[in-house]
Amino acid sequence: MSRRTSKAQRKVRVPTNRRKKSGSDKTEKPAEIPCGISSCSDFADKHKGGRSLSQENAIDTWGEGAFAVRKNRVRVCKACYKIWKKDSKEDSTPYY
Repeated sequence: MSRRTSKAQRKVRVPTNRRKKSGSDKTEKPAEIPCGISSCSDFADKHKGGRSLSQENAIDTWGEGAFAVRKNRVRVCKACYKIWKKDSKEDSTPYY
């Protein structure tokens, strides 16, 4: 049951010295997962911008055997993902 008051309740402001400090204690996580593309030396960790592509999508862009497969997926770094995205965008045709 809600409690009703006759006066409008006001929002309480948090003092500036009590607010959360942004960026003060940020430590970068170490990269662990290498990029699955054999010609690349970057890391494919999610916090570094890495993604996971299907094996078929990787074959379309880099060809057979130019990458390492893990559970039928290929982990790629951010730069390789952009290469795949640009390549797949050119291949797609608009549906009319």
